[in-house]
Amino acid sequence: MTPGAPATFLRLEGVVKRFGDFTAVDDLSFAVAPGEVFGFLGGNGAGKTTSLRMVLDILRPDRGSIDVLGKPPGRGASAKLGFLPEERGLYRTMTAIETIVYFGRLKGMSAGDARREGLTLLERFGLGDFAKTTVDKLSKGMAQKVQLATAIVNKPQLLILDEPFSGLDPVNQGLLEDEILGAAKNGAAVVFSTHVMQHAERLCDRLLFLAHGRKQFEGTQDGARATLPVRLTLVSQQSPATLAGVLGATEIGTPSEGWQAWDVQLARGGNPDDLLQQCTAQGFALRRFEQNRPSMHEVFLHIVGGAEARP
Repeated sequence: MTPGAPATFLRLEGVVKRFGDFTAVDDLSFAVAPGEVFGFLGGNGAGKTTSLRMVLDILRPDRGSIDVLGKPPGRGASAKLGFLPEERGLYRTMTAIETIVYFGRLKGMSAGDARREGLTLLERFGLGDFAKTTVDKLSKGMAQKVQLATAIVNKPQLLILDEPFSGLDPVNQGLLEDEILGAAKNGAAVVFSTHVMQHAERLCDRLLFLAHGRKQFEGTQDGARATLPVRLTLVSQQSPATLAGVLGATEIGTPSEGWQAWDVQLARGGNPDDLLQQCTAQGFALRRFEQNRPSMHEVFLHIVGGAEARP
């Protein structure tokens, strides 16, 4: 980080946004550091897009503060900011390279620099032969790559992506994931909103769960998983329910030479290592002892499901 650079590239403190009697964002605070991929996760209507529009100065908060690259939101940070909106649209009569240069110029780049970087991106995205093709002649997948190039042509320090995987085919999803990881590796802070947990699971250093405009959780993936009770699969000859500290032992298999598979949920705060030690101490024979790692989808439903059900 250069001397004098902010320790965080994005910070929200107590942000509130209302539309009439409806509160879209309710006392939201979080921060994103350089080199971090931050997942902004929630269902439809959770307040994700409204929050990002305030960061981009499209909307103004009713209360609270927002800091973007050490400054309030506005044009002052646009040269170092990249944005890929959920609702995408390009000028159909412009060529691919003209489109990228246009957006680069809006971000303060010279025409020459924007063209050089744009051509590099088109080559990287497999579109080098289509630089002079107008957008209306490109396939949907090609146009999506051009749109991505407009967001990163200025090599932003803060890259904001609103539902970026929506409508992408698997090939372009992989391309976008590579660009997200590459931007973070080069020191950018990346914020992307999504309701598809698989992308967050593969990419995020930290994440925030949002429901009805309110933060339900912020932290690492391991921290999010720790909100769920620990579940294990045991293969034994007797029920693990006899072991102290085990809740909800449920048979999930059929006997095989006296051995059975059991789904075991530990008591809140239970430690699998302690249970294994207890099995050994009590002579509780095991053929299998495996901790089941919950998916981020399961974690999301656990943390956000109840909040979304509330009016």
